[in-house]
Amino acid sequence: MDVVSPEIFKQAEQHLREVLDGKFVYFERLVRQAGVERWDGVTYVPDAQPDGSVRGLFLMVEDITERKKNEESMKLAALMYQNSAEGMLVTDAEGRILSVNPAFSQISGYAEQEVLGRRAYELTSGRQDLSFFTQVRQSIGRTGHWAGEIWHQHKNGEHYLVSLRFNTVFDEQGQVFRLVALFTDITKKKASEELIWKQANFDALTGLPNRRMFHEHLRLEMKKTDRSHLPMALVFIDLDHFKEINDTLGHDKGDLLLKEVAGRLGQCVRGTDIVARLGGDEFTVILSELHNSSDVVRIAQEILKRMAAPFTLNEDIAHISSSIGITLYPDDGDSAETLIKNADQAMYAAKQQGRNRFNYFAPFMQEATRVRMALGNEMREAVGRDELRIVFQPIIELASGRICKAEALVRWQHPLRGLMSPHEFIAIAEHTGSIVGIGDWVFRQAAREAKRLQQMALPEFQICVNKSAWQFRDDGSNYQEWLNFLAELDLQAHNIIIEVTEDLLLDPDNAIADKFKAFRKANMQVSLDDFGTGYCSVAFLKRFDIDYIKIDPSFVSNLAEGTDGITLCGAIIAMAHKLGIQVIAEGIETPQQMQALQSVGCDFGQGYLFSRPISSEELEKTIRNQYLPVDNSLDIHRTTCE
Repeated sequence: MDVVSPEIFKQAEQHLREVLDGKFVYFERLVRQAGVERWDGVTYVPDAQPDGSVRGLFLMVEDITERKKNEESMKLAALMYQNSAEGMLVTDAEGRILSVNPAFSQISGYAEQEVLGRRAYELTSGRQDLSFFTQVRQSIGRTGHWAGEIWHQHKNGEHYLVSLRFNTVFDEQGQVFRLVALFTDITKKKASEELIWKQANFDALTGLPNRRMFHEHLRLEMKKTDRSHLPMALVFIDLDHFKEINDTLGHDKGDLLLKEVAGRLGQCVRGTDIVARLGGDEFTVILSELHNSSDVVRIAQEILKRMAAPFTLNEDIAHISSSIGITLYPDDGDSAETLIKNADQAMYAAKQQGRNRFNYFAPFMQEATRVRMALGNEMREAVGRDELRIVFQPIIELASGRICKAEALVRWQHPLRGLMSPHEFIAIAEHTGSIVGIGDWVFRQAAREAKRLQQMALPEFQICVNKSAWQFRDDGSNYQEWLNFLAELDLQAHNIIIEVTEDLLLDPDNAIADKFKAFRKANMQVSLDDFGTGYCSVAFLKRFDIDYIKIDPSFVSNLAEGTDGITLCGAIIAMAHKLGIQVIAEGIETPQQMQALQSVGCDFGQGYLFSRPISSEELEKTIRNQYLPVDNSLDIHRTTCE
């Protein structure tokens, strides 16, 4: 130690007067040598004589580096203790509180003097039982620490969740001296995490598990089946006619219905079963650990029954049904993806069979799906390969018996399957999007035929062209190109009737209404197909300025004497005429049906009684024979069919 350094003597001179006065002088200094720091404590002690004089002084220099470090560390610890955002409390070995920091008071609401001497567990909410605290004490005694989450009670009575850590401080003999607890209020954080988790795993509308959680449950239940060797069933439920509810009553009522559906499904299943909503109007049920296979049938029948019961949606009453597909594990597949696909195929089969029923998966359904996919791929090339054909079914004016119109119908001359009717491929065309190209081709072919008939001195003859609802959505309609094509042919738009179904008019998309207005502005007429089978109201008929409605064949087939069919058709026709709309009856097959329709004032008829669908050449020949005299003179006799 540099006790004789010049600095020491210089300081001694500075403090000499104090020493001569008989005072002790102590100071601390920081010394740096060769890049190393240390602290010295320097003491000057006067060498006092009996007479009170000071003969000299004693100089003591002590290395206090470690003490200074300890003091600095204690200051830092105190600073952290007082300013930490974490609540801290110190207890004795018995758990009595000795000290708390300001953050503790801010979090708990208690001032320090209010908790000193109290046991720490008294601040908890009471949600944890005695066994919980026993485990905490055992963990602290065994390991010296414990960490976890625990509910505390605020001074105002509210409960809050904290993340808590206990650490033990031992004395020199290894005995518990102090317990130090650090905690953070995580109530909001936990609530936020739970909300995010719930939003990610549960449907916001119904509260049911969503598609993500459903997949997780399905895999867990499959593992459970593997262990228990008890089969499991996956039930796929699709609501029938749900879109009509949304379109007629509004999406708010549709949401109410979905909530009610979720509640009813929960009442149909066992407590261990899992109901989920995949999205839209699609629901699933996982029937786990089946001891009796008849439970599946019983639950499916109960679901059908409950879904068919009326739904009360505030002031409105709604009626729907459901189509159900069922697949079994492990019999039908060994993966979640396979089971979902199987259940979907079985549900699709139930839809095809008339809806409001359930269907078990069978291997042939996979083949049907494969065929649909293959047809969808082939259909994209059908127009380019010139495989489509168009035929026409005459429409008769019932009062005169003359052909005034014809409906254009598309056929597909498949290279392997032969001539296919629309019901075999139109749904696939809509699903794949190829309906747009097919619809455009049909329109142009129909327009060309109308032009040829016009050139036969039949300027008022009209061709009806079916248009799928898909062609009017997502810019699928080429309506402006159609109008331009009519102008190129020098054909009046009046010669074409666009034929649509009710679901198109019910679509809330304003763009669809705009396209209809464009047709009406161009003087193109509109016919509503399958009238009476959906939910279309009189307001929609007026809104879209409909020219014709076509009575569905199911009404025409019920025209036998003594039935309500005649009364119903008469009411439809009377209503239409009041609105300035003409009526076409489809599916007329017997003279009795025709006479019944004539008796209630039906305007036009269409069906096999008059003609099957025929080629354009046959149509032209039939019309030529009807309108032209036998000698083929140029004297044209026509009936006015507007």
